[in-house]
Amino acid sequence: MHFFDVFINSFDVFLNGLWITFQLSVASLIIACIIGLFFALLKISNIKVLVWIADAYIWIVRGTPLIVQIFILFYGLTDIMLIPMFWAGVAGLAFHSGAYIAEIIRGAIQSIDKGQREAGRSLGMSNGLTMRRIILPQAFRRAIPPLGNQFIIGIKDSSLVSFIGMQELFGVASTMGSNSFDYLPYFITVAIYYLFIVLVLTVLVNKLEKKLAESD
Repeated sequence: MHFFDVFINSFDVFLNGLWITFQLSVASLIIACIIGLFFALLKISNIKVLVWIADAYIWIVRGTPLIVQIFILFYGLTDIMLIPMFWAGVAGLAFHSGAYIAEIIRGAIQSIDKGQREAGRSLGMSNGLTMRRIILPQAFRRAIPPLGNQFIIGIKDSSLVSFIGMQELFGVASTMGSNSFDYLPYFITVAIYYLFIVLVLTVLVNKLEKKLAESD
């Protein structure tokens, strides 16, 4: 009974945290997709230096915890310039997710038959034009399932920005729990919100997959 009271009475506060989580997730994932595409193209290039740069970035991200990356970027950026906490959090999340998205896109691009590239060249297209008009559209279609999973992970990872002071969903739960010295109901409440978000995103990704499968 106490849990339901907490759930209902804290709705407005969690709704604000949900909105911040949504903004964080959308902004960071959009930037992460741009970073991922950039490093995926570096990794499949024929220039070894560019491949090494992409490999180093992915190795660093995979080899260090996300919370450490957020702290380094947050304190590093704020030492150099005045930057809002929100955008520092976005930078940390995007930097992390970008490496995994790079590998997803790289794998999807390399899964496209080489004959597609040769067909583009036979039509007089440059390598760049062939990539934009033929390879990438097919690669993104194949990448949708793993990208959907990465987006879900990215939304859950956004909870870590609470450690730099942001009041997203997990930050709200931690603050309200510390104010009342009664953490459990608030952590159960925030778990329900995350489960709802993941459920909605999973349904949307599945529908998109089915739609693309029907169009094929």
